[in-house]
Amino acid sequence: MFAQRFSSTRRGAHLARLLAAHQLHLWGVPYDSPHSDAVLLVVAELAANAALHGCVPGRNFELRLLRDEAAGRVRVEVSDTHAGRPVLAAVPVDGEHGRGLLLVDSVASRWGVSLRQGPGKTVWVEIACP
Repeated sequence: MFAQRFSSTRRGAHLARLLAAHQLHLWGVPYDSPHSDAVLLVVAELAANAALHGCVPGRNFELRLLRDEAAGRVRVEVSDTHAGRPVLAAVPVDGEHGRGLLLVDSVASRWGVSLRQGPGKTVWVEIACP
């Protein structure tokens, strides 16, 4: 398992993605492989959402990665202190924003949102990663 807190900033989101890539490599998932790319897409999107939408001044977000080799999957969890739940919504063809969760949904085996004790939520995503 990997767990780390990051500042709710663009820099924190970028660092979360870099450290997730390194952790996947330590688990034997090669850099630039389709499985690594899928997990990192999810980490990047959820971390960016936590920094942009889940930001409560003075509060961080947490990234957790869990590898279940027997089941052949990686679970990504991003927790922040904002109670608002992300919604998978239709996006206008000419819209410039709002496709992140559509991308997450396209690579996820399943995903959801859990409320935390205290303020906030955890967005979790499970991705096939043999």
